[in-house]
Amino acid sequence: MKTKLFVITPPFTQLNTPYPATAYIKGFLNTKNIESVQADLGIDVILELFSKKGLINLFQSINQQPTTDNCKRIFALQDEYIKTIDPVIQFLQGKNPTLALQICQEDFLPEASRFAQLEELDWAFGTMGTQDKAKHLATLYLEDISDFIVECIDENFGFSRYAERLGRSANSFDELYEALQQEPTYIDSILISILKEKIEAVKPTLFLISVPFPGNLYSAFRSAQWVKQNHPEIKISMGGGFPNTELRSLSDKRVFEFFDFITLDDGEVPIEELVENMSSRAESRDEKYYKRTFLLENGEVVYKNNSLKHDYKQAYVGTPDYSDLPLDKYISVIEIVNPMHRMWSDGRWNKLTMAHGCYWGKCTFCDISLDYIKVYEPVAASLLCDRMEELILQTGQNGFHFVDEAAPPALMRALALEILKRKLAVTWWTNIRFEKSFSKDLCLLLKASGCIAVSGGLEVASDRLLKLIDKGVTVEQVAKVTRNFTEAGIMVHAYLMYGYPTQTIQETIDSLEMVRQLFEAGVLQSGFWHQFALTAHSPVGLYPEQFGVTKKTELIGTFANNDIEYTDSTGINHDKFSFGLKKSLFNFMHGICFDYELQDWFDFKIPKTKIHPDFIFNALEEQNDFNTKPNAKVVWLGGKPSAEIFTKSKKGRSWEMMSLTFHDKKESFTIQTSKEEGEWLIEILGKISILNTKNYTFQEVKNDFETSLEDFELFWYSKPINTLREFGLLVL
Repeated sequence: MKTKLFVITPPFTQLNTPYPATAYIKGFLNTKNIESVQADLGIDVILELFSKKGLINLFQSINQQPTTDNCKRIFALQDEYIKTIDPVIQFLQGKNPTLALQICQEDFLPEASRFAQLEELDWAFGTMGTQDKAKHLATLYLEDISDFIVECIDENFGFSRYAERLGRSANSFDELYEALQQEPTYIDSILISILKEKIEAVKPTLFLISVPFPGNLYSAFRSAQWVKQNHPEIKISMGGGFPNTELRSLSDKRVFEFFDFITLDDGEVPIEELVENMSSRAESRDEKYYKRTFLLENGEVVYKNNSLKHDYKQAYVGTPDYSDLPLDKYISVIEIVNPMHRMWSDGRWNKLTMAHGCYWGKCTFCDISLDYIKVYEPVAASLLCDRMEELILQTGQNGFHFVDEAAPPALMRALALEILKRKLAVTWWTNIRFEKSFSKDLCLLLKASGCIAVSGGLEVASDRLLKLIDKGVTVEQVAKVTRNFTEAGIMVHAYLMYGYPTQTIQETIDSLEMVRQLFEAGVLQSGFWHQFALTAHSPVGLYPEQFGVTKKTELIGTFANNDIEYTDSTGINHDKFSFGLKKSLFNFMHGICFDYELQDWFDFKIPKTKIHPDFIFNALEEQNDFNTKPNAKVVWLGGKPSAEIFTKSKKGRSWEMMSLTFHDKKESFTIQTSKEEGEWLIEILGKISILNTKNYTFQEVKNDFETSLEDFELFWYSKPINTLREFGLLVL
């Protein structure tokens, strides 16, 4: 019998773009000629729920009458919501742009409590266009309906997560199992009706459910439960980020009432083995082969890893395939006025990976013991560009989000050069480490290739803690790197952390002062504070005694095992800093309140900062670096200049000069050199042009100059070359 796979992401992940796991798997299955269909049930459920028909059903199905004034108001205005919902969804899908004018007049949408925050946000939209403001208002309108659903229909509802509480650190399966024995909720019934239709259309033999986050877990089990009850002949497997991190010590048999298999880490070979086991060839084999797979055998949970196949190299996993997904129906929202979060939720991004794993792989809070971080393997820049071109043709979108743990600088450089050589017009962003390789020139190259933003972990802005984290950077270095990105026109978002083991109150306040100075200097544009969480597979979780941490419990649950409760030797309650850190950051992101005392952000006494008020300013003081590495690549991004020779005279002596005129995208500019230097310059710019396949090093350029001319250093650091350095003459 021929195996046919149905691969889904259960509700809810993102509204604006599909989570890429199913597209990655489908791309791989294509290389093996294995038939598959994929679906994002999250967007399917949202579009069913947030429609005219959906809201009519919703308002008729309420479990309990509204008790808050807010929900009573929404219920009373239900006709207005039913009337406006379809045009609003079309507008957020990019299909109805003229509606923005009406939304912005603020008498079109019914307004409930979410709109109360608008007055204080008005100033934030000063620079926003009509489309953006309308998107934000439409988002608030959807969030009002969401509040109504939570109060009157289903308390577990959330746009990018569903029943997340049941999935988060569920050491025991009891609570989730109990929830699954209840009657399906209103949202469940929508999910099941869509799933039923798709299962009947696809008729799969193997049903794969990718669970990236705790917020997808409950609906994954609900989907599996329905298929088990109604189509017991279909085998069901779970994979994805959640099982990879949380279910590595799974032993609860009840899980296998819902799933036949749970696979860990890279999914390609485990799925290939499951397909092989279901084929007619497998029936004659004595033993079935599995790769990193949990299953039930003789009534016990067993983990099998007896496959002889190695995981595939990145070159052989295929290009992600987004076919089957309704790419024109995703909705772009603007939830909060945070530049990076806005990119997450607004616009369609093709998701790709530059490298498997993390090239640094040392941060002590991270799951560096697991393969998805530990096994580092970059993809060749030419292959990445091939995949980008394929995806542009397939999706019609030229925006790319590289979802790396930390993109390697050398590969980013190679990718940028390849994009420019192929003359691709693309927009891309990724996650990085703020390391010193990101020179001013590399940032200019990345910008020229279409890079618009980077996010990176500053974590705790304290050199002692950065050393303990093993981040491999200092605050001063981060400041310089963020300046290089900012000056190139690339937005910078910093992940910030508080509550790291042994972090003192003084260090938290000093860290906030560093962040304040970075925003005041204009080198950070976006940021977000996260509270430290102790995870089982990180060095802090594996060797807590080295970090002054005591685990509260050593008991490993029968179900999920990742987040660990602990006590820190400092005994500090870090929770209390959360509000002040986040409130101050919100203001810094909008360029205000830099003159506030740090004490003003907290309603309890804090120590004064020990950081010098000009620490970041002093770190950014420019030092001219005249040491260029001989093996650095020299690249010219500009075009060919026009040249004019003229004669210059002084004190009765005359000599020939050359005037070279260049045309940049924004402006034209002219430089003057001696005729000989000008002729050499025209020739070398042709050789080092981005469009040439050969790369020239700084030493080769120097040698070329010195075959006919003298004093290369004097010429290289002269005013004409400095002007070219501003317009695309890069040393990488």
